[in-house]
Amino acid sequence: KLFFTDYGNAAKVERCDMDGMNRTWIVDSKIEQPTALALDLINKYVYWLDIYLESVEVVDYQGRRRQTITKGRQIRHLCGLAVFENYLYTFNSDNLSILRINRYNGTDVQALARLDNAKEIRVYQKRPQAAARSHACDADPHGMPGGCSHLCLLSSSYKARTCRCRTGSILGTDGRSCK
Repeated sequence: KLFFTDYGNAAKVERCDMDGMNRTWIVDSKIEQPTALALDLINKYVYWLDIYLESVEVVDYQGRRRQTITKGRQIRHLCGLAVFENYLYTFNSDNLSILRINRYNGTDVQALARLDNAKEIRVYQKRPQAAARSHACDADPHGMPGGCSHLCLLSSSYKARTCRCRTGSILGTDGRSCK
């Protein structure tokens, strides 16, 4: 799944399949300007910053069990969001510091370091990632991803895929090759 925020006409947090299909709103009320998003892939939670409402909130992948992690004026200056173990990590553009926030109680907030300028934050760990299982976009015997001539996008599951073309090309009737 792909998760994203939108604060156009109606602010929301959404999810869709990697090919853009099955677009679903998971948060569409009491939300104004969601500017950063982070996923807890293990427990299937979505965290986001709302700089207008000055809050950090969380829901599960279906938009249930919504909770506010922390609220206050300091949220207005945060950009970027990452989750790792018991903490959320973000960057305060007002005082140029990396912050660590306890994601369970929101009260344990620590400044870890200062940076001159940042707009995003990511957490990387040294532990090796688990091997990915085979999926519909694996290369076929001819080396084409999922049998697609240009782009292969995972669909509703790891077993389904959609072929797409680069700008300027159109998908042929076979659903795999571009012209």
